[in-house]
Amino acid sequence: MKLSTLLSGKNELAEEAWVALRDCTPVLLGVVPFGITCGIMGLTAKMSGLETILMSVFVFAGASQFIGITMLSAGMGWGIIILTTLLVNLRHLILGSSLAPYMIRLPFPLQALLAFFLTDEAYALTISRIHKAKYSVLYQLTVSTLLYLVWVLATVAGVVLGSYISEPLTWGLDFAMPATFLVLLIPLLRNRISLIVFGVAAVVSVLAALYLPGKWYIIIACLTASLIGGLLEGDSKHA
Repeated sequence: MKLSTLLSGKNELAEEAWVALRDCTPVLLGVVPFGITCGIMGLTAKMSGLETILMSVFVFAGASQFIGITMLSAGMGWGIIILTTLLVNLRHLILGSSLAPYMIRLPFPLQALLAFFLTDEAYALTISRIHKAKYSVLYQLTVSTLLYLVWVLATVAGVVLGSYISEPLTWGLDFAMPATFLVLLIPLLRNRISLIVFGVAAVVSVLAALYLPGKWYIIIACLTASLIGGLLEGDSKHA
């Protein structure tokens, strides 16, 4: 292999890692207050600091952790907790299906690692990168690893600071996450079809949230928007 080719490859990898770090930084700022809150909630639910931290290490699912901690504090059994968190995370089937055409080419251990790391934030950043440039496993892995490390460290901070901070979300920092997702979404609304799909998803999710329990509005909005988008795009290359 020529030296120039080798250097070019290293430069490309370094650029992907830098772009991932740059794109991920604003999202990380939104993750921190939720991780701190998770640590505090674990303590208030009579979990030990170690148990709370290990939940973030091995579960790594913000919404499911919040629900699981709440149900544990209420004395509910493991069966109903597992079923509830499974329903909350059904959206990952849709997220994973969207990335499957790219990840299916990867070695199975790497697929498993990225599947464990898959979160709403990692998906949003990765799919945005695909639309802007191309799919990069290094980009996805870098983003996912950063999100994981910050989530665990923020949980540790919540455990340590739990006796000093009672309600960190009352600071209004919880708006950082939806604002970040809007920043990622809006540049992708470039044509009539994407605007229609966006509108359908918004209307369906709001209506479903008003009349259905739990997190079913997420699944229903995703499936409805996907169906509408597929029908509108027909035989195009994105269908």
